[in-house]
Amino acid sequence: MLANLWNPSLMPITPMKRFISSFSVCLSLFLAGCGTNIGFPGVYRINVEQGNIVTADMVEQLAPGMTRRQVRFILGTPLIEDTFHEHRWDYRYTLRNGLETVQENRLTVFFDGDELVKVTGTLLPDWAQSEEPAPAVE
Repeated sequence: MLANLWNPSLMPITPMKRFISSFSVCLSLFLAGCGTNIGFPGVYRINVEQGNIVTADMVEQLAPGMTRRQVRFILGTPLIEDTFHEHRWDYRYTLRNGLETVQENRLTVFFDGDELVKVTGTLLPDWAQSEEPAPAVE
């Protein structure tokens, strides 16, 4: 007699039960896919470095008239070498700890043909800070 009470085939599935079960499945999938910004106390977050590490010493070695090969030797391969703007190289660096950005640097070098003509960004050599802005090479 008790076996018949718990037999799922004897229990009708009402529209309300169907709605509740489908809603709970959808809600659990939604919450699992969203992620969360709630931090757990005591959890260690590692530093994540992305991009090119460019130091002030490296930037000071740049000089107008350098070739692309010389700039690549000093700074390394650029993070962004756009095919639509082949005269421009972008070097970006970001250091994050979890969701907090600890350090962010950007450096953009411009070429006229094969010669370095302009440098913009957060780290600049002395010659780029002292002179008036060159016309944009686009």
